[in-house]
Amino acid sequence: MYRSTTCGALRASHIGSEVELSGWVHKVRDKGFVVWVDLRDRYGITQLVFDAERTAHELLEKARELGRETVIQTKGQVIERTSKNPNIPTGGIEVLVSELTILNKSLLPPFTIEDETDGGEDIRMKYRYLDIRRNPVKNNLIFRSKVTMEVRKYLSDQGFIDVETPYLIKSTPEGARDFVVPSRMNEGQFYALPQSPQTFKQLLMVGGMDKYFQIVKCFRDEDLRADRQPEFTQIDCEMAFVEQEDILNTFEGLTKHLLKEIKGVEVEKFPRMTFDDAMRLYGNDKPDIRFGMQFGELNAVAQHKDFNVFNTAELVVGIAVPGAAAYTRKEIDALVDWVKRPQVGAKGMVYVKCNEDGSYKSSADKFYDQEDLAKWANVTGAKAGDLICVLSGKTNETRTQLSALRMELATRLGLRKPDEFAPLWVVDFPLLELDEETGDYHAMHHPFTSPKPGQLELLETDPGAVKANAYDLVLNGNEIGGGSIRIHDKQVQATMFKHLGFTPEEAKAQFGFLMDAFQYGAPPHGGIAFGLDRLVAILGGQETIRDFIAFPKNNSGRDVMIDAPAPVDDEQLKELHLKLDL
Repeated sequence: MYRSTTCGALRASHIGSEVELSGWVHKVRDKGFVVWVDLRDRYGITQLVFDAERTAHELLEKARELGRETVIQTKGQVIERTSKNPNIPTGGIEVLVSELTILNKSLLPPFTIEDETDGGEDIRMKYRYLDIRRNPVKNNLIFRSKVTMEVRKYLSDQGFIDVETPYLIKSTPEGARDFVVPSRMNEGQFYALPQSPQTFKQLLMVGGMDKYFQIVKCFRDEDLRADRQPEFTQIDCEMAFVEQEDILNTFEGLTKHLLKEIKGVEVEKFPRMTFDDAMRLYGNDKPDIRFGMQFGELNAVAQHKDFNVFNTAELVVGIAVPGAAAYTRKEIDALVDWVKRPQVGAKGMVYVKCNEDGSYKSSADKFYDQEDLAKWANVTGAKAGDLICVLSGKTNETRTQLSALRMELATRLGLRKPDEFAPLWVVDFPLLELDEETGDYHAMHHPFTSPKPGQLELLETDPGAVKANAYDLVLNGNEIGGGSIRIHDKQVQATMFKHLGFTPEEAKAQFGFLMDAFQYGAPPHGGIAFGLDRLVAILGGQETIRDFIAFPKNNSGRDVMIDAPAPVDDEQLKELHLKLDL
């Protein structure tokens, strides 16, 4: 063994002990007659001391030559530290070194390995193995491990069986583009990497594995954002002989367990909200309910005046921003500019200041009197001292724009507190989405989602009105999990494929294996998948997932550390029967 203990373990009770330590040189301080070396490993930092009185001259000179991040092994005696450091657990002791072995010299790192580093994100991603040595990244990865262990513990205790499913599968339409893998042994044919194990977990239910889970990599070839990666990790779960209520109760239990064990927080209430209400009140299907600012629809009290901007709009809608009537004209103009940004896309914003004396001051005073504006305040729930922000336009676009403004204002006002947790089930999603450009319907979740009981007949007469037996779990304005009760009847599945535009031949080619399996006694079943990366980030008090992934890719889907994706040589292409057309 290269060490008898770790760099974070020694305390005053160890004084007088002989120890062996190994790790990385974090910092060297040379005062001439004495050299201090901070030695670091995953567990912490221990100060090593070499001094002219007690250390051999040759050993002292060797210590002076140590560079940052050099890997060393030492032997020595634990002694009391004269100048104690209360900021680290080992700050009461140091090790008087008697032997020093250099295991591996290091080049000067391209950035400092400190909590507050001088390295930008690009350089840290290129040298990710160095970035992992920093406490913020290291601790995030340890935190992720703790979360996954608790997930496994809870689900195993509930009788779930961990089953691996294949990564090389068949390409099937699931909403995003597949990553495809050419097959050398089957000329002209391709595997796909799974966007999820959806069909396999349904087949496991047919196989009688009535409680399945897997912490699994999934792959989607889509445009990336800060909170997306081309490969991501799901907590994938499925249960047989269950209804929606069984699944919601089971995974409320998992979420409560994680909040309690990981954060020490007990949350009893998991409110439920329909998709329609979420869109009407918050403008999106994953609302952050840690704060108010619910939408107030103003068509009835704002239209039929002489203000054509509102009169010609499908929707006029506003929110009451608490305490923001004190905003200056400059601050309000900045909000107007913010909603006009291309990323938001609003054409403008009308505002109303609710003054402390009960009067109102609006940018639309020319068209609306005090009585009119009082009605706006009533609809939006605005009180004295609040600011009403109003947008208008096409219904879906305007809701999306106001939702973005609501979240931005909540961030500015400090209402999105990372140590508060507000879970929410969103239920009764539309089963199908209409593509306005093509006029075709698409599955809002996936083709295997069951309609709500009693609504199957509506597929023939009014497919857009059919509600899905589906549910999303939202935490602090982020979807952390989503799932549905599945279709388990072959005829119902065939009807669903028809309404999604599949011919019987296309459905057979894409999903024949699943349809065939349903003929052999498929049980009623349903499930859910949690986004592990996002769940861990939220529990860790952060919005983005990248720092909770050991080796993430950048916004272009590149791994800049290993320089992937990369070309392959002509011989490989020839073996795969591929020819590039560039």
